[in-house]
Amino acid sequence: MHVSPLVPLFATAGGAGSVVLQLATVDYLILALYFIFVIAIGWVIRRSMKTSKDFFESGRSLPAWICALGFIGANLGAQEVMGMAASGAKYGIATSHFYWVGAIPAMVFVGIFMMPFYYGSKARSVPEYLKLRFDEKTRTFNALSFAVMTVFSSGISMFALAKLLNAILGWNFDACIIFSSLIVLIYIYSGGLTSAIYNEVLQFFLIVLGFLPLVILGLQDIGGWSGLMHNLDAYSATKGMPGAWSSSWSHMGNATANPIGIEWFGLVAGLGFVLSFGYWCTDFLVIQRAMAAKDMNAARRTPLIAAIPKMMFPALVILPGMLAIALYHKGGTAGIALPMGTDGNPDYNMVVPAMLAKYFPNGMLGIGLTALMASFMSGMAGNVTAFNTVWTYDLYQRWVNPDSSDAHLIKVGRVTTVVGLIISACCAYAAAKFNNIMDMLQLVFGFVNAPLFAIFLLGMFWRRATGHGAFFGLLLGTLSAAIFQGRTLPIGETAGLLKGGWLGVQHTFVSSMAQNFWMAIFAFSGCFLGTLFISLATKPNRTNDELRGLVYSLTEKPKDEHGAAWYARPMPLGLLVLACTLVLNIIFW
Repeated sequence: MHVSPLVPLFATAGGAGSVVLQLATVDYLILALYFIFVIAIGWVIRRSMKTSKDFFESGRSLPAWICALGFIGANLGAQEVMGMAASGAKYGIATSHFYWVGAIPAMVFVGIFMMPFYYGSKARSVPEYLKLRFDEKTRTFNALSFAVMTVFSSGISMFALAKLLNAILGWNFDACIIFSSLIVLIYIYSGGLTSAIYNEVLQFFLIVLGFLPLVILGLQDIGGWSGLMHNLDAYSATKGMPGAWSSSWSHMGNATANPIGIEWFGLVAGLGFVLSFGYWCTDFLVIQRAMAAKDMNAARRTPLIAAIPKMMFPALVILPGMLAIALYHKGGTAGIALPMGTDGNPDYNMVVPAMLAKYFPNGMLGIGLTALMASFMSGMAGNVTAFNTVWTYDLYQRWVNPDSSDAHLIKVGRVTTVVGLIISACCAYAAAKFNNIMDMLQLVFGFVNAPLFAIFLLGMFWRRATGHGAFFGLLLGTLSAAIFQGRTLPIGETAGLLKGGWLGVQHTFVSSMAQNFWMAIFAFSGCFLGTLFISLATKPNRTNDELRGLVYSLTEKPKDEHGAAWYARPMPLGLLVLACTLVLNIIFW
């Protein structure tokens, strides 16, 4: 049914606060054009997919700026767009810590210090690097845990998309999951990693185009930045935390004084060190984009260039959530309604759809929905391409068919893409247990990335670390995470495998996010100490010659091109990015 652009598109149906969008023909045309373009990219690139290296690694031929946008685009999935907006509503401006503490420093570190190991070793995946540095069993353990993590992450994107389309358009939830899987399947099946990266570049610009007007209109409506701060302060007062939604650091002295429910040490150690470095330095999903660069300098600059727009992204993805909760509190005709979750709180995952419904007329609504679709496709595609590379190289080729031909590996990669999407669809239903998908995502990262970062830190900077130490350290770290999660529970939650407390509740946290941060600290510590002591008790299994290029002290340091401009050299570029991030933290203190 056509709706006049002048008629508000926000309505309630099926219960108070339900979000309903009524699309006109122009909106469906915009969505259709996007899907056609995405599929076309895959089919065009298919012609150049001649070897497994082309399919899985893009032939290591892409320029730094394309890789950088792919690097940030792979991370700009539904978890970020809907999850960070949900967190902006649930936790306020403190959500910016996920960027200025929990992303930028780690991105600079991976560009300056870690990319030389990854790119220089010519490893095709992060698990393959672990094989070269430690041994085969460590590689296999990581490949299996990473495969589980990627399908869970892809499942979160599927759930978010299906929930969105089901809630705002009334489409069948199961049909939405099948539809989104088919679109991603077609373009990855055809064009592999190159197709995924070029689509991530497209999706990056679509998300900016779709969300920037939303932020501008929301700020105009609430009275600018001062109006937003006034309404957030009024809302935070009703929660017994005056000013906590409008400042990032000043309420971090006590866990009960801020909505995240954590003090500064847990934030810096859990998010700023363990989870952020664990994700950006070891997650093959993002590392794969940098490894597709044409040379070492381009690979090192990839995360540094990506960090520049990344530090500005809170304005695009967190601000809509802050605006939504401020408008929700304001109420009246100028306010906004949000559907309620089963826990009696607003369903924060519906923040972005509610904002689209309030502010976007037809045409703009199609662009906004296309931006959301782009985030979902980006998240799914990024995880699935990483999954098929790790499964094909690190599990199938190693344990099933070591002598497989190049053509056979491409076939296996395509079949793995199908299987990965099917498993992801199953994982999508687990995400329904959380009213903020970022909570579930950080839970998964705490189990996989936190212990993994510990062995990377020791492996890259301590030549004495051994294969046995790394393998059993990973086991201890994962076990530490499981025990910690099993003995703790967020306040107001029911004990279970996803929320925790299944071994008996010994400690409660103000929020799921606080529980996740501390779980990551315990997982990292368990793995670090386990690897350290077991390595000291076992014989080294790699000689210095074998460790050359894999350990910092035995690796020739990359040299910048003589006479290159400062922005073409990783170190000056990295220092500038860190300085800008420090300034942002001070401004929004």
